[in-house]
Amino acid sequence: MGPTSSASGFYLSRATAALLALFLAALLLALTVLATLYARARLEAADPGSGAAAAASAAAVVEAHEPRSSPAPTVSANPDPSTRPGIWDNPRLPPSLFPVNYQLELWPLLEPDDEGRHHLSGQVNISARCAEDTDTVLLHSHKLNYSRAAVLVPPSGDGNSGGVTVRELWLAEEHQYVVLELREPLRAGLLYELQLDFTGFLSDDLTGLFVSYYEDFGDNKTLIASQLEPTFARSVYPCFDEPAMKATFNVRLVHPPDYVALSNMPAIATSEWEDTNGSKWTVTTFNTTLKMSTYITAFVVCDFDYVSRTIRGNEIRIWARKEVVKIGSVDFALNITGPIFLYLEELLNVSYPLTKTDIVALPNFGAGAMENWGLMTFQETSLVYNPSQKFSNTKALICLIISHEIGHQWFGNLVTMKWWNDIWLNEGFATYTEYLGASYIDPRLKLNELFLLYSLQTMFARDDFVANRPLSVKKEEIRLTTHIVPLFNMFTYIKGASFVRMISGFLTERLFTKGLSVIDEQNEIQLPTSLKNIMDTWTWGKGIPILTLNTSTGFLTEKQFYPVQDKQNTADNHTWIVPVSWIKNGYEQPLIWLDNRSKVFPEMQLSSEHEWIILNVNVTGYYRTNYDQLNWDRLALQLEKDPKAIPVANRVQLIDDAFTMAMYGYIEIETALSITKYLAKEEEIIVWYTVLKIMLNFGNFMSHKSLPLLKKYILKRISPIYHYYESLIQGDFDTTADDFFVQTTLETIIREACAFGLQDCLQLATDLYQRWMKDPSNNKIPLSIRRPIYCYGIAMGSEKEWEFAWEMYKKSSSNKQKNDLIYGLSCTREPWLLYRYLQNALGVSDFVAVDIFSSVARNEIGRFIAWEFMTANWEQINSQFEEYDSIYNSVLRVIIERVSTDLQFQEVKMFINIALDEAHKVVVIEQLENARNIRMQWRNKVDTTVYEWLRKNTVDSEL
Repeated sequence: MGPTSSASGFYLSRATAALLALFLAALLLALTVLATLYARARLEAADPGSGAAAAASAAAVVEAHEPRSSPAPTVSANPDPSTRPGIWDNPRLPPSLFPVNYQLELWPLLEPDDEGRHHLSGQVNISARCAEDTDTVLLHSHKLNYSRAAVLVPPSGDGNSGGVTVRELWLAEEHQYVVLELREPLRAGLLYELQLDFTGFLSDDLTGLFVSYYEDFGDNKTLIASQLEPTFARSVYPCFDEPAMKATFNVRLVHPPDYVALSNMPAIATSEWEDTNGSKWTVTTFNTTLKMSTYITAFVVCDFDYVSRTIRGNEIRIWARKEVVKIGSVDFALNITGPIFLYLEELLNVSYPLTKTDIVALPNFGAGAMENWGLMTFQETSLVYNPSQKFSNTKALICLIISHEIGHQWFGNLVTMKWWNDIWLNEGFATYTEYLGASYIDPRLKLNELFLLYSLQTMFARDDFVANRPLSVKKEEIRLTTHIVPLFNMFTYIKGASFVRMISGFLTERLFTKGLSVIDEQNEIQLPTSLKNIMDTWTWGKGIPILTLNTSTGFLTEKQFYPVQDKQNTADNHTWIVPVSWIKNGYEQPLIWLDNRSKVFPEMQLSSEHEWIILNVNVTGYYRTNYDQLNWDRLALQLEKDPKAIPVANRVQLIDDAFTMAMYGYIEIETALSITKYLAKEEEIIVWYTVLKIMLNFGNFMSHKSLPLLKKYILKRISPIYHYYESLIQGDFDTTADDFFVQTTLETIIREACAFGLQDCLQLATDLYQRWMKDPSNNKIPLSIRRPIYCYGIAMGSEKEWEFAWEMYKKSSSNKQKNDLIYGLSCTREPWLLYRYLQNALGVSDFVAVDIFSSVARNEIGRFIAWEFMTANWEQINSQFEEYDSIYNSVLRVIIERVSTDLQFQEVKMFINIALDEAHKVVVIEQLENARNIRMQWRNKVDTTVYEWLRKNTVDSEL
């Protein structure tokens, strides 16, 4: 769930960065080399004592067993035993039993009963080895009922077999256990078989084993699929539902004859069976799995089609709706899946252990994708690409998500964390792997820039404010099942991947190939302490550190970054052991380590007037950087002289760091502004994307006196890069069709160039919009720039342009185009059209109405119209929206964020007091006052300074 060059800013070889995944998995998971683990897994699968051989020998018994024709009487929870204290009060399973093999049969019904529920019945025989004597068996179980439970002893040497009587079966619901209390204890060292017959229902919330409805070629269809991570396997079958409790599985699925059944392993047999009602069923039996966790068992019953390919013995099939397969929308996924598998096999030097991989595109799926071994499931929109669609970042996104899930086949499936508190290891490795795979498939996706743009900047901004817990979680903190799902958050994925990437910045290729056994003993790289100690300072540290260098003295310090300066006094004394890569005068220097809160590095002193230093080369380290005024000034001069001497990733982060620190008082605002003076020479679109994103937020805090100067200042510098891309749009824009960075960021360039009043941009929008109006079928606006072209084509037009967009909105069947048109319609400069637009919103669904209100409220003219409309029609609006949050997020929050005068403040506050109930009133007024205070503090503190700086640095000339 890319080459070395100063221009690109990539200073590590591909192999060095790529081999990180193998090395760090072995290190942080405290496991042996992956190849050894794989060999062990294969041996265990073949060991007769492991249960796999027992599973094979029992296959005939399973094959002869017929599915039950009707649900048997259920065993309900007994409330009396559940009040007694016992091992069932512990959120973790006891160490008395360990699963060896599951013989699992599932019979889910696609047809609902009279109440609309889909029944599930099943049987499971679990071979389990007893490690400690116990008279109580705990299995995870949730929303399942039981009609039979037995505990059998395997045949002894004399051929006799026996059983242990189940005295009582009941459900301990707090920790989701089914409890089997026995009349006599199980004995350590023996192998037992737990047999249970159970019933339940398929879910309708896309978790567990769920039913889903969709259309294919206009026909209504039903499918069944599973999503068992993290703890939903127990809602499908009783099991030892902890990631470390791995076992082999023998699976049988009962399904309609005209449907296909899929599971983790290849199907090895099918048979026909007729139930007592005379209905015919197909029973599909699958081969024995390798040892694996319950959360990656997977089941699909569907009426899909597929495309396939076999690469190095691995059959790859991509399944999807027949309509999707027919038009070739899964061909791209098929074309890249095999190469990514081969790339990771060679990278990790560990062969993929399965002989087949099914990848299923589900029309409805709660997760983006799931890495089930041998049966990966994807949300359809995350996997399909229409080959007729141009100008899209879809291909790159498919590369990323497929690489992520394939990475999990090693990191998570083969090597697995012991408990969910270390889920960041699974997801951190896989997230970093997705960038390796994507940059391998498309070399234009430069690793550093891609990671910085798509993950790291978002994480930096988030981690500045949310520093309430470290990445690692103590296992004792997970006391309930409900504590596990929240661990799947952006910190787990992105911050975890950032730590993995950081280590790739200081390990050599040779050291990677040597492996874990020599890391702390080698002399090739001098580490200040063991690698585990280094990483502990990061995984147990809160927030993000900021490093400050005084280039006059070489004095380097670290502390936690806080947006609110007075919190610095209450910060803990945590020390990160920081790998500091650095460049001096354009040349990369030997890595240094900051292993104290402060340290002097004489080599970091500047001696001549031409010297400058950049810390954190390519931003591979997870920290912000600050400098003394001398170095900030030198960096500004170097950027004006030759920006390419500084890596692209560092140019992006310099601007982000500078304005973030200026916003919160670490440096003066003039220092941050000086870093932007060179921008007319900036050719990299991702740098401009960052600049405009920051300036847009920056402008929201500025007064009406300063804002026109900011626009003029940016316009002077954005003109070269705008005109470069305008020439591509007017000429051969097809050359950018698969360029991820262009397709992701060009919209922002066009939008802000037009917003700042660049006449060429406004004319471009007018021309493209007019052509589209004349011939919508043949003059389509490229998807990547459609949103700003709609906006400013309508803004520069009249009622005719607005009416055309409204009619196109009503006709469109594309959700993306509808969303773009909703935004574009809000850009009109005609107040009466905006008022009419808001009236139209009262007649559509809440979801669309929220988008309309929000879009209009963000328009400089529309903000006042939205406010007037809302206050005049509050009763109707309040009755239409089912939830208060919808109203707040669509209008009130936008208004509150932009309150700038005392009169506006009092007007909004008065309305809140009258219109909102007591529960929401206090919260919203507090947010209103906070927003006003922040804005006023900013303006009182720096607005005059900004105005004077812009006045001095803005050339009065026609553009």
